[in-house]
Amino acid sequence: MPAAQLPPRFTDIKRAIAATNPNFEQDLSKAWNEVLAELDKVTKAIAKGGSTYIPQVSFADLDKLSEAQIADIKRKGTVVIKDVVDDEQARAWKTSLEEFVKANPQSDGFPEDDKQFFHLYWTKAQIQARAHPNMLATSTWLNSLYHATTGQKVEGVDLATPLSYADRFRIRHPGVAWDRHPPHIDGGAIERWENENFRACFADILSGAWSKHDPYALEPRLEARTSMYRRPNQSSVFRTFQGWLAISKTGPSQGTLKVFPDVLLSNAYIILRPFFRPLVPFDSKDILDAAKWEFDISTPDFPGIFPRDTGFGGPHPTNELHPHLLLDATMISVPDVNPGDTVFWHCDVVHSVEQEHTGAEDSAVMYIPAVPLTPANARYVEAQKEHFLKGVPPPDFPVATTGVGLIGLASDEDVEEPLGRRAMGLPISVA
Repeated sequence: MPAAQLPPRFTDIKRAIAATNPNFEQDLSKAWNEVLAELDKVTKAIAKGGSTYIPQVSFADLDKLSEAQIADIKRKGTVVIKDVVDDEQARAWKTSLEEFVKANPQSDGFPEDDKQFFHLYWTKAQIQARAHPNMLATSTWLNSLYHATTGQKVEGVDLATPLSYADRFRIRHPGVAWDRHPPHIDGGAIERWENENFRACFADILSGAWSKHDPYALEPRLEARTSMYRRPNQSSVFRTFQGWLAISKTGPSQGTLKVFPDVLLSNAYIILRPFFRPLVPFDSKDILDAAKWEFDISTPDFPGIFPRDTGFGGPHPTNELHPHLLLDATMISVPDVNPGDTVFWHCDVVHSVEQEHTGAEDSAVMYIPAVPLTPANARYVEAQKEHFLKGVPPPDFPVATTGVGLIGLASDEDVEEPLGRRAMGLPISVA
């Protein structure tokens, strides 16, 4: 698969980055070789471990985890948190969503002839799930994995105050193949290199000191522009972790999530990749040999980035363009989960959805990320609140028929708990 045709000006992005360091080619070439050597080891461990490679913890134990457990979660960038919500409550939410869809057959979703992924944001079940105290506590814990590099409090930022970001849900039926979600990273495409603030998140990688890269450094994330082109379905907020709440049983081969569980290495490789080109065909037996690659900033190619809608999509790593990730072996399925369990993955983690669902039960989840209070996030939530009150899709999502004439949408009165109201930007009543 050849790289997508990108604007010639993208060459200038590479050259501008290179110009920041007189030893750029030497430093990056050294880093490239080191990253490839480390990937050779880690990809073997991931493939061998499979689903067991992904950390699993209990909600009740979040405050009791050892430093080693937390370090493991942070390096892999993915965690299953069990028993966040009672099983019965989670299943009741699934029933509520099914009833809503039945009452509103005009709801947007796909596949068109058998809708299973719904562009719905304001059902009562979704509102209640996002506002559930355990979900907000989980979000707070995940946010706390980030830190200010200066050690000082950042003005306008409170990692202990979770915000609510409205997203969608899926109720995937057995036996239906999906091809909508191949390996990809959300939250910014070419912006990772083009936007100076976003690029600062990867400064150590681009200086050659890739092993010092900290995916949990807070400050550069705050002003990073993840949606420069205002492309629909491109998140414009800082989500520390993306995530979902299971409202059915699901597991490997049942249409579940797959991840590349090493956020340090995947970041290093994907950020460095545009500065190197292979000297052999992509299907060559020598494609993994570091000696068969060379530094090159003469083209606008950013492998995995492609024109889409009003901007650019990606990164979408592929076997051809990112061969050292060994995606066929390293994109591992998350382990079995029960209703009320959650799965969270760092905002930079490469993830996908299984194409096949061979199970006997629906694979159903509500997408609920972890979002902290920051000035930019607060501005988004304020705008999102207005969309909620109107019953229309949130600002980051396409305008659609969803919300127009739908029966049974949630209202302001359905958010009762103060923490849930604060997370949505709603006024808190004073007794």
